[in-house]
Amino acid sequence: MTGFRHVADHLVHEGQVVAFYDAEFETDDGTRFRRDVVRHPGAVSVVAVDGDDVLLVKQYRAPIDEFLIEIPAGKLDIAGEDRSVAAARELAEEVGMAAGSLVPLIDLYHSPGFCDERQWIYLATDLEPVPMARDGLEEESMEIVRMSGAEAVAAVLDGRITDAKSMVGLLAAARTLGW
Repeated sequence: MTGFRHVADHLVHEGQVVAFYDAEFETDDGTRFRRDVVRHPGAVSVVAVDGDDVLLVKQYRAPIDEFLIEIPAGKLDIAGEDRSVAAARELAEEVGMAAGSLVPLIDLYHSPGFCDERQWIYLATDLEPVPMARDGLEEESMEIVRMSGAEAVAAVLDGRITDAKSMVGLLAAARTLGW
Protein backbone atom coordinates (compact mmCIF):
# COMPACT_ATOMS: atom_id res chain seq x y z
CA MET A 1 0.00 0.00 0.00
CA THR A 2 1.27 3.42 -0.88
CA GLY A 3 -1.72 5.74 -0.74
CA PHE A 4 -4.73 6.77 1.25
CA ARG A 5 -7.78 8.81 0.27
CA HIS A 6 -10.24 10.68 2.45
CA VAL A 7 -13.72 9.54 1.40
CA ALA A 8 -16.20 11.25 3.73
CA ASP A 9 -16.81 13.01 7.03
CA HIS A 10 -19.96 12.17 9.00
CA LEU A 11 -20.68 14.88 11.60
CA VAL A 12 -21.18 13.46 15.08
CA HIS A 13 -21.22 16.71 17.09
CA GLU A 14 -20.39 20.35 16.45
CA GLY A 15 -19.19 22.29 19.48
CA GLN A 16 -18.20 25.90 20.09
CA VAL A 17 -14.58 25.35 19.02
CA VAL A 18 -14.31 21.94 17.37
CA ALA A 19 -16.42 19.47 15.41
CA PHE A 20 -16.29 15.69 15.88
CA TYR A 21 -16.52 13.42 12.85
CA ASP A 22 -16.70 9.75 12.03
CA ALA A 23 -14.35 9.97 9.03
CA GLU A 24 -14.04 7.42 6.28
CA PHE A 25 -10.84 6.67 4.34
CA GLU A 26 -9.74 4.26 1.63
CA THR A 27 -6.39 2.65 0.83
CA ASP A 28 -5.09 2.33 -2.71
CA ASP A 29 -6.26 -1.30 -2.81
CA GLY A 30 -9.85 -0.25 -1.94
CA THR A 31 -9.84 -1.19 1.74
CA ARG A 32 -12.09 1.22 3.65
CA PHE A 33 -11.60 2.22 7.27
CA ARG A 34 -12.97 4.77 9.73
CA ARG A 35 -11.33 7.07 12.24
CA ASP A 36 -12.60 9.49 14.88
CA VAL A 37 -11.48 12.95 13.73
CA VAL A 38 -11.68 16.31 15.47
CA ARG A 39 -11.73 19.31 13.11
CA HIS A 40 -10.33 22.60 14.48
CA PRO A 41 -10.07 26.01 12.76
CA GLY A 42 -6.35 26.33 13.58
CA ALA A 43 -4.58 28.71 15.91
CA VAL A 44 -1.74 31.18 16.25
CA SER A 45 0.60 31.87 19.11
CA VAL A 46 3.38 34.32 19.84
CA VAL A 47 6.76 34.18 21.56
CA ALA A 48 6.80 37.78 22.78
CA VAL A 49 10.35 38.95 23.51
CA ASP A 50 10.81 42.16 25.49
CA GLY A 51 14.52 42.86 25.87
CA ASP A 52 15.96 39.74 27.53
CA ASP A 53 12.54 38.64 28.77
CA VAL A 54 9.66 36.61 27.38
CA LEU A 55 6.06 37.55 28.16
CA LEU A 56 3.97 34.51 29.02
CA VAL A 57 0.51 34.00 30.48
CA LYS A 58 -0.69 31.80 33.31
CA GLN A 59 -4.14 30.64 32.28
CA TYR A 60 -6.75 28.19 33.56
CA ARG A 61 -7.33 25.28 31.17
CA ALA A 62 -10.67 23.60 31.88
CA PRO A 63 -10.02 20.25 30.11
CA ILE A 64 -7.16 19.49 32.52
CA ASP A 65 -8.47 21.59 35.44
CA GLU A 66 -5.10 23.32 35.89
CA PHE A 67 -3.37 26.62 35.33
CA LEU A 68 -0.64 26.46 32.70
CA ILE A 69 2.14 28.87 31.77
CA GLU A 70 1.91 29.48 28.02
CA ILE A 71 2.86 31.81 25.22
CA PRO A 72 -0.04 34.09 24.15
CA ALA A 73 -2.32 32.28 21.69
CA GLY A 74 -5.74 32.09 20.15
CA LYS A 75 -7.76 30.31 17.52
CA LEU A 76 -8.27 31.39 13.94
CA ASP A 77 -11.95 32.13 14.40
CA ILE A 78 -12.41 35.25 12.26
CA ALA A 79 -13.21 34.28 8.67
CA GLY A 80 -10.56 35.44 6.21
CA GLU A 81 -8.26 36.92 8.86
CA ASP A 82 -4.58 36.65 7.97
CA ARG A 83 -2.62 34.57 10.49
CA SER A 84 -0.16 37.38 11.25
CA VAL A 85 -3.06 39.75 11.95
CA ALA A 86 -4.57 37.14 14.29
CA ALA A 87 -1.21 36.76 16.05
CA ALA A 88 -0.93 40.53 16.53
CA ARG A 89 -4.51 40.62 17.86
CA GLU A 90 -3.82 37.85 20.38
CA LEU A 91 -0.60 39.55 21.53
CA ALA A 92 -2.53 42.77 22.21
CA GLU A 93 -5.49 41.02 23.83
CA GLU A 94 -3.52 38.82 26.19
CA VAL A 95 -0.41 40.79 27.18
CA GLY A 96 -1.17 44.33 26.01
CA MET A 97 1.67 44.61 23.51
CA ALA A 98 2.09 45.41 19.82
CA ALA A 99 5.13 44.11 17.96
CA GLY A 100 7.40 46.26 15.81
CA SER A 101 8.52 42.97 14.27
CA LEU A 102 6.28 39.90 13.97
CA VAL A 103 7.77 37.05 11.95
CA PRO A 104 6.82 33.38 11.46
CA LEU A 105 8.91 31.14 13.71
CA ILE A 106 7.60 27.57 13.37
CA ASP A 107 4.34 25.66 13.00
CA LEU A 108 3.07 22.32 14.25
CA TYR A 109 0.21 19.86 14.48
CA HIS A 110 -0.76 19.22 18.11
CA SER A 111 -2.24 15.70 17.95
CA PRO A 112 -2.50 14.50 14.34
CA GLY A 113 -3.58 11.03 15.42
CA PHE A 114 -7.11 12.38 15.97
CA CYS A 115 -7.16 16.16 15.40
CA ASP A 116 -6.32 18.42 12.44
CA GLU A 117 -5.45 21.47 14.60
CA ARG A 118 -2.44 23.33 13.20
CA GLN A 119 -0.66 26.02 15.19
CA TRP A 120 1.40 28.81 13.60
CA ILE A 121 3.91 30.34 16.01
CA TYR A 122 5.33 33.83 15.55
CA LEU A 123 8.29 35.66 17.09
CA ALA A 124 7.41 39.17 18.28
CA THR A 125 10.08 41.75 19.11
CA ASP A 126 10.28 45.55 19.47
CA LEU A 127 7.23 45.51 21.74
CA GLU A 128 5.20 48.59 22.65
CA PRO A 129 2.33 48.72 25.19
CA VAL A 130 -1.26 48.84 23.87
CA PRO A 131 -4.63 48.37 25.59
CA MET A 132 -5.58 44.80 26.48
CA ALA A 133 -8.96 43.42 25.39
CA ARG A 134 -9.25 40.04 27.07
CA ASP A 135 -12.10 37.80 25.98
CA GLY A 136 -13.75 35.13 28.12
CA LEU A 137 -13.57 34.09 31.77
CA GLU A 138 -10.21 32.32 31.46
CA GLU A 139 -8.52 35.29 29.77
CA GLU A 140 -10.03 37.75 32.25
CA SER A 141 -8.34 35.89 35.11
CA MET A 142 -5.01 35.15 33.40
CA GLU A 143 -1.77 36.57 34.77
CA ILE A 144 1.18 37.88 32.76
CA VAL A 145 4.38 36.02 33.63
CA ARG A 146 7.70 37.60 32.71
CA MET A 147 10.89 35.54 32.70
CA SER A 148 14.22 35.68 30.96
CA GLY A 149 14.61 33.65 27.79
CA ALA A 150 17.09 31.36 29.54
CA GLU A 151 14.68 30.81 32.44
CA ALA A 152 11.84 30.05 30.00
CA VAL A 153 13.98 27.37 28.33
CA ALA A 154 14.85 25.97 31.77
CA ALA A 155 11.13 25.95 32.62
CA VAL A 156 10.44 23.88 29.49
CA LEU A 157 13.21 21.43 30.34
CA ASP A 158 12.34 21.05 34.04
CA GLY A 159 8.58 20.64 33.50
CA ARG A 160 7.25 23.99 34.72
CA ILE A 161 6.06 24.72 31.16
CA THR A 162 4.23 21.69 29.76
CA ASP A 163 2.03 23.22 27.04
CA ALA A 164 3.19 21.84 23.68
CA LYS A 165 2.91 25.03 21.58
CA SER A 166 4.80 26.96 24.26
CA MET A 167 7.53 24.35 24.51
CA VAL A 168 8.06 24.26 20.75
CA GLY A 169 7.85 28.04 20.38
CA LEU A 170 10.24 28.78 23.22
CA LEU A 171 12.81 26.22 22.05
CA ALA A 172 12.61 27.53 18.48
CA ALA A 173 13.04 31.10 19.75
CA ALA A 174 15.99 29.99 21.88
CA ARG A 175 17.70 28.58 18.82
CA THR A 176 16.92 31.69 16.76
CA LEU A 177 17.95 34.18 19.48
CA GLY A 178 20.78 32.20 21.08
CA TRP A 179 19.38 31.94 24.61
